[in-house]
Amino acid sequence: MKKIKVGILVILLHTMGSAWAQDLQLTAKDSIVKSSWMFGLGYNVVDDSGDVFDKLLDVDKQWNSVAFPSRVSIGKYFESGIGLEAIGSYNKYKVGKTIDGIVNPKESNYYAIDSRISYDLNKLVGETAWFDPYVGVGLGYSDANNKGRGTYNAVVGFRTWITERIGLDFSSSGKWAMNKGDGVTNHIQHAVGVVYQFKTEKGLSKKGVEKQAQIEQILKEQQRIADSTAIAKKQEDEARLVAERLKREEESARLAQIEKDKLEAKKQLREDLQSKINSFGSVNFALNSSYLDAKSKTILDKITGLLKENSTVTIKLGAYTDSRGSDSYNLMLSAKRMQRSLDYIISKEIRVERVTAEAYGEKDLLNNCTNGVYCTEKEHRVNRRIEIIIDEI
Repeated sequence: MKKIKVGILVILLHTMGSAWAQDLQLTAKDSIVKSSWMFGLGYNVVDDSGDVFDKLLDVDKQWNSVAFPSRVSIGKYFESGIGLEAIGSYNKYKVGKTIDGIVNPKESNYYAIDSRISYDLNKLVGETAWFDPYVGVGLGYSDANNKGRGTYNAVVGFRTWITERIGLDFSSSGKWAMNKGDGVTNHIQHAVGVVYQFKTEKGLSKKGVEKQAQIEQILKEQQRIADSTAIAKKQEDEARLVAERLKREEESARLAQIEKDKLEAKKQLREDLQSKINSFGSVNFALNSSYLDAKSKTILDKITGLLKENSTVTIKLGAYTDSRGSDSYNLMLSAKRMQRSLDYIISKEIRVERVTAEAYGEKDLLNNCTNGVYCTEKEHRVNRRIEIIIDEI
């Protein structure tokens, strides 16, 4: 009775542990991006009215912008919260806008290249999955109102995430000119755009770390319970596996022997068929001719009969000439011999895909009757031939 109670307790602990582990399962909400690269594309607005922070939202008179994406950024953001960024922007100072305290009489281009170091305020207030406020400082160069100047920059902004990788970036930057000579002034630049995170490295949030520790504790206890039953089952499984392995080996050997027998039979059939083809005689041609004589047609008739008797067999025709004549002429002549032989076989109701053919000209002479060597007509005739070999069984 005591053993039964202990067994029931073990089962209950195992079941409860599984349920707890499922309840504590880590989800996407338990992980955060620790570091990443980030690319941004968006719009920028320049306020160069010269009144510093007065009328910051006077869009009609002080804000300059263009209708197309005018800001691009790339940055590396580290687990410490530090971000290093490079930003390029373009804009136009419009006629009628307030620039450096006066109404702008002439349209001009605005260019800026900035670098900055930023800090993710979530490191101070706690991580969130969707809202990332930040501050930063940096250096840059702006060509504004046809006046270039180096700038000291300060930025405040935030990013809000639509998905894990795609978000929106809103920021405002104050740009103070390093050199105030020649009418150079400070200005403000606002920006909004889409950002894309890539090459991300993720980690667990504080809550996720706590949850993972609880899961590991539960799984450790489950493993201890499982190990107590595994030893008894191991010997049974090993015996079963040995029996199954022996059975598989026997079956594998049987199948291997069947396959070997098939290959041997196929090889023997190929040899027998090739020997039979060879016994039909040789398909030869008259000098400079591609026409099949009666003997050659008789041989090809036997070939087609063999193909009809063996429906899976395919053959390959090789057409050759003797060495007399130019190489190009002999190649052309062998091509004609090949085609006539192929056409004849096909005309006997043999499917074209069962016969391949190739012309070789005067290659692979069967004797020493090469260019410049005297040979009898009988010796030359040997080389004017169609060779027929078994291709596939």
